[in-house]
Amino acid sequence: MASQQDTEQSVVDDFIIDTEDCEERERAHRERGTSRPITVVGNPVLHRECRDVTEFGDELAALVDDMFASQRAAEGVGLAANQIGVDLKVFVYDCPDDEGVRHVGVVCNPVLEELPAERRVLDESNEGCLSVPTAYAALARPDYAVVSGRDLQGNPIRVQGTGYFARCLQHETDHLYGRLYIDRLSKRDRKDALKQMAEGTPRYETVPND
Repeated sequence: MASQQDTEQSVVDDFIIDTEDCEERERAHRERGTSRPITVVGNPVLHRECRDVTEFGDELAALVDDMFASQRAAEGVGLAANQIGVDLKVFVYDCPDDEGVRHVGVVCNPVLEELPAERRVLDESNEGCLSVPTAYAALARPDYAVVSGRDLQGNPIRVQGTGYFARCLQHETDHLYGRLYIDRLSKRDRKDALKQMAEGTPRYETVPND
């Protein structure tokens, strides 16, 4: 088996395979990394588009390790770099789909691909966010998503997801363009989500807003 650092994911039939050796790959990242506190709504880094990743080297690899460690500490299924205060277009994920299949991976410079009309079946499940702790709201999103981007070495990749994992891919890509899921809610639902957040207590360390 090739090293986890050098072959983060395999490419077959145009889409990466992110369902193999999930436990080993996630653990390797997490054990090399250090957990960081999570930024929350109101922090400026969450509300603007992040910078493209242009350097695919040791610094990026170390950041991704920290992101996996932070994601696990916060018990999340996806984490964007700006959620730990870093202004770069990269997200990690450790997320099951609706069939219970685990997906683990990294995407740099993600772009959501436009779906043909027949694939735009909306799922109105609840959604939450580590950067809006303790709050949940129903949000309609397509139940299938394709994201194109780059892997840790800068190679082009495409990731596809269904159900809960499709929601994760859309949610994390949104983050890197400065959009939180509550920004897609009605004014009333957004206000309710922020009320839930104000009344709740995060189970993980967060960055205080000034």
